Amino acid sequence: MSFAPIKNGEFTSTIYGMIKEHRYNDVMRILQYELQRTPKSRAALSLLGCCYFYTQDYPLAAECYDQLSQHYPNYPEYRLYYAQSLYNAFMFSEATTLLSQIEEPHLLGQVVKLEAAIKYREEDLNNARVLVEQYAPDDPDTEVNLACLDYKEGSYEKALQRFIAATNTHGYQPDLAYSIALCHYQMHEYSHALKFIADIIDRGIKDHPELSIGMVTEGMEVRSVGNTLILHETALIEACNLKSAIEYKLKNFEAAGEALTDMPPRSEEELDPVTLHNQALININANPSDGFAKLQYLLSQNPFPPETFSNLLLLYCKYEYYDLAADVLAENAHLTYKYLTQYLYDYLDAVITQQTSPIDAYNKFDVIADEQIKELRKLTKRVQEIQQGNDEQAIRHAVDSYDETMARYLPVLMSQAKIYWDMGNYVQVEKIFRKSVEFCSENDSWKLNVAHTLFMQVGLMFAVAHFGSLQNRQSCRKKSHKAICGKTKLI
Repeated sequence: MSFAPIKNGEFTSTIYGMIKEHRYNDVMRILQYELQRTPKSRAALSLLGCCYFYTQDYPLAAECYDQLSQHYPNYPEYRLYYAQSLYNAFMFSEATTLLSQIEEPHLLGQVVKLEAAIKYREEDLNNARVLVEQYAPDDPDTEVNLACLDYKEGSYEKALQRFIAATNTHGYQPDLAYSIALCHYQMHEYSHALKFIADIIDRGIKDHPELSIGMVTEGMEVRSVGNTLILHETALIEACNLKSAIEYKLKNFEAAGEALTDMPPRSEEELDPVTLHNQALININANPSDGFAKLQYLLSQNPFPPETFSNLLLLYCKYEYYDLAADVLAENAHLTYKYLTQYLYDYLDAVITQQTSPIDAYNKFDVIADEQIKELRKLTKRVQEIQQGNDEQAIRHAVDSYDETMARYLPVLMSQAKIYWDMGNYVQVEKIFRKSVEFCSENDSWKLNVAHTLFMQVGLMFAVAHFGSLQNRQSCRKKSHKAICGKTKLI
């Protein structure tokens, strides 16, 4: 270890100057050396804990504040900082135990806030709300925290109004702008969400050129900017991930990939779980083994993005690794109830069953299909009723619900058809498609597969009518001519 010696009497000013310049790694090396000489140095431990916290190395920050709490028990603030570090390291029970030991009146407000945050992370929303309601009447954090609770409970419109009100009170803040964008995303208002995302990115480029935003996309070689508190405060990582999710959902896959490379550069070991998950999904076709490795790794971490479990299973089935999908389900039964909907569990169960008993699988698919058909008929009636009025928002929500149900129905239908396609029973495949004509007659994928089926039965001329309506569409030009496929929609 080598660094220029600090002159006598200039230690404090030099260290604070380096912190001001965000030279955290240099500061940490100096402080670690200082602690070898004086292990109980309050100044060194405090500054080192602060640097670890700024660089989001929360376990090491917790170690520093733990030592400070033991060596300097008359400073209760260190116990609070220790608890905050444990919370950020997702060690909730340890943080809760520590908070129960803090009784100093001037710290109780911060204790309640941290307790509320822990309950929120643990998804104990009722107790989190009770704690938030104990905040001081004029506490500016109340509105934001209530908005987060509304969002978590699925009340996106209510959460949106609270986040907007908080922005009007506090002024522009990147994290609030991101929260507003996230609400619009959940409400399927993608253009509004992208507007707020663009503002976050534009401000980041203007205010923090040192973060090298967009340079990787342009092909430039840049160094990692690390995980700093400044990066966290810009909300750039969250904004780029949300932009990628929107583009992915709109099937603009190239734009989705660019959104990920636009974010400030970090080394792979520095990536947050959401970015790692999204990289795995975006690049799965180009490098399946790497994508599977990333998702498997995430599944072993605490926490991991909720979509990780279902996406790993769906991708295993897509690439026909059915045994691996079955193993993951069997080994993670505790995750099944938390992260899989009943529909998705039933669908995966049928897909896996198909490998050993196609007829049993068909019957399982049939039960799922009947449920989705009932829902589609109900939603069709609902849309027709709403259209008689002028409530555009209600119409949009009903249509979105219909589209989501259709997205669940089509994979089931295609999986049923594939069973008989693999048997060479094209007449039965056609019957399956005819049953679905009520809902799928305008769907390009459905029409393409019907055409394949007719071609296998009677030849080209009878299939032309079905291919004809697709021949000028870009989607048809890009589709492979592989017959019936059971592709599932990734979340």
